[in-house]
Amino acid sequence: MIIPTVTTTAPAEPAANGIADSHSHGTPLALTIGSIGVVYGDIGTSPLYALREAVVAATGTDGTPTEPAIIGVLSLILWALIVIVTLKYVVILLRADNNGEGGTLALMALAQRALGGGVAVIALLGIISGALFYGDAVITPALSVLSAIEGVKVVTAAFDPFVMPLTIIILLALFAAQSRGTARVAAFFGPVMVVWFAVIAIPGVIWIVDRPVVLLAFNPIAAVTFAVSHGVVGLFTLGAVFLAVTGAEALYADLGHFGKRPIQQAWLVIVLPSLTLNYLGQGALILDNPKALENPFFLMYPEWAQLPMVFLATAATVIASQAVITGAYSLTRQAIQLGLLPRLEIKHTSEAFAGQIYMPRVNMFLFFGVVLLVMIFKSSSALASAYGIAVTGTMVVTAMMGFVVIWKVWRWSPIAAAALIGPFLLLDLVFLTANLLKVVEGGWVPLALGATIMVMMYTWRRGSRLLFEKTQKNELPLKELVAMLEKRPPQRVPGTAVFLTAHPDNAPTALMHSLKHYKVLHEKNVILTIETASTPRVDAAERVRMEDISPTFSRVTLSYGFAETPNIPKALMIARKVGWHFDIMSTSFFLSRRALKPAAYSGMPPWQDHLFIALSQMSNDATNYFQIPTGRVVEVGTQVTV
Repeated sequence: MIIPTVTTTAPAEPAANGIADSHSHGTPLALTIGSIGVVYGDIGTSPLYALREAVVAATGTDGTPTEPAIIGVLSLILWALIVIVTLKYVVILLRADNNGEGGTLALMALAQRALGGGVAVIALLGIISGALFYGDAVITPALSVLSAIEGVKVVTAAFDPFVMPLTIIILLALFAAQSRGTARVAAFFGPVMVVWFAVIAIPGVIWIVDRPVVLLAFNPIAAVTFAVSHGVVGLFTLGAVFLAVTGAEALYADLGHFGKRPIQQAWLVIVLPSLTLNYLGQGALILDNPKALENPFFLMYPEWAQLPMVFLATAATVIASQAVITGAYSLTRQAIQLGLLPRLEIKHTSEAFAGQIYMPRVNMFLFFGVVLLVMIFKSSSALASAYGIAVTGTMVVTAMMGFVVIWKVWRWSPIAAAALIGPFLLLDLVFLTANLLKVVEGGWVPLALGATIMVMMYTWRRGSRLLFEKTQKNELPLKELVAMLEKRPPQRVPGTAVFLTAHPDNAPTALMHSLKHYKVLHEKNVILTIETASTPRVDAAERVRMEDISPTFSRVTLSYGFAETPNIPKALMIARKVGWHFDIMSTSFFLSRRALKPAAYSGMPPWQDHLFIALSQMSNDATNYFQIPTGRVVEVGTQVTV
C-alpha cells in the first residue's frame, strides 16, 4: 500500500480572472452553453417540486393557499436565489479558485496551503463537506427523476402504478451507461437544457400577465414578514424553500471545467431569469386555481403540451443526475489523492479529456443507494423531506473555509473577511436549522450516509498516518543502506529496478526483501515516491524531480495534483529530460503488498482497526492504479500489524 503524501507550498495569489484558462477550452458561447448543461441541471429542475413543497409547508396539505402565503413563499424563493446563489456563489466564491479548480476539497486544499500546513480543523471541514456531498449525490437522481415521471399522473391517473417501475428503469439505464463515458451524451446536455429553460419560462410569462400581483414577491419585506410571522411553520417553509437552491454548490465545483465568466453569464442571462419567471408563473396559477397545488409545474401547460413536457423533464432530470454522478467520481478521485479514501479503480473514458472518468465501485454504490431511496420513499414529496440537509451542511462548511481563503489568500483583515462572509454563513445556518426539522421525516438519510462516509474518511486518514509512523520507525535510513551496499556490493544483474515507497528517506520494504531473498542488486536502482500537491494539477515541467544518491542509486519524486490520476510510465518518460535514460523493457518495478493485521495496541479502537483493514482490502491494486505494465511488476508480500 503506497500512501500519497501532501506537499505544502506557498499560498498562491488568486488568478486575475478567477480561473486558470489552461483548463477551459472552447469559445465563450460554447462554454456558456456547456455550463448550462452540466452546472445547472440540478437547480434547473428544482421547479418540478420546490414551490409545491414550500406552499404545502406554509399552508398544510388540507389548507387553501392564501395570497399573502403564496407571495411570501415566492419572495423567499426569489431572494434565496438572489442572495445565496447570485451573491455568495456567482459573485464571491467563484473567485476563490485553487489554480482554476473549485469544489469543497479544492477549497480545503487551498485553505490548508494558505495556513501553511495540514490544519486539523480544515481537514475535518473538508471531510464533512465531502461526506455530505455523497448524500446529495444519492438523493438528487432519486428525487429529480421521480418528480419528472410523476408528471404522467397529470396526463392520466391510469399511469400512477407505472411511476416507480419507470423511474427505476430509467435510473438503471442511466447508471449502466456510465461505463461508456459521457463525452457523446454531454454534447447534447447544453442544448437540451437551453431548450428546457426557454420552455419553462414561456408559460411563466403567460400566467404572470394573468396575475401580475405575484410581482410583489420581489419586495424582500414580503419574505421577511412571512418568515417572522409564521414561527415554526415559517421554519418548516424555509426548509422547503431551500429546495429551490439545491445545486448551487455545482456552480463552484465545476469551476475548472468552464471558467468563471461562462458560469456567471449562463446564470445571469438565462438560468436565473427562467427560474424566476417559472416560479412566479406557478404562484400565479395557484392563486387562480388552488387545486393546481397538486402539481403546479405541469398544470401550467395546456393538456396537449403536458406529455411532451414529461419527456423533456425526464431528459432534464437525467442530465441533472448525470452531472452529480460525474461530480461524485471527481470528488472521489480528489479524496483518494488527498489521502481521505483508499485507492479505487479509475477508468478513463476519453483519450482527449483527462477529467472524463468512470469509477465502477462508486457507480455501484450510488445506483443501489438511489434505487433504495426510491423504493423506500415512493414519491417525490416524501423524498423532498430527505433533501436539503446535505446541501445546507456543505454550504455552511464552504462558508467557513471561504472565510480562511478570503482572510489568508486574498489578504483581507479578519474583520473585513467576517463582514463579507458572515451574513451568508448566518443565512446558511438558518436554512440548516430549518432543514434539521425534517430529520424524522427523512432527513436522517443524508445524515446517516454522510456520517458513514465521514467515519470511513477519518478512519482511513488516521489509520494511514499511524501505519506511516509505524513503518517509518522500523525502516533503515536509505543513505545508510546505500553506503553499506556501495562498500560491499552484492551480485549485480543488468537493468533498472524501481522501488515504490511513500518514505523516500528510508529503504523501501520491497528493496530490503529483494536483498534478503534474491541476494542480488540491479545495475541501476531508483527509489520512486508519488507526491500529491495541494494544487489540482502539476505542470509537466515540474512533474519529475531527480536526485543522485550514489553511482547506482537515485531518488525520483513524481508530483501530481489532487485532480489528476498518476501514470508512472508516462511521467518517467519526462525523466529523460533530467538525465534518466528510461527504458521500460529493461526496467522492473518492485512493490510491497502489505497484509494488515490488527495489533493489540494500535492507537485506534478495535472496531476502527477492523474498518481500516477492510478499507485497505478494498484498495485497488497499485499496479493498476499507477498504470504500470503488469509484465514489469514484482510484488513482495509483507505482514504488518496496525
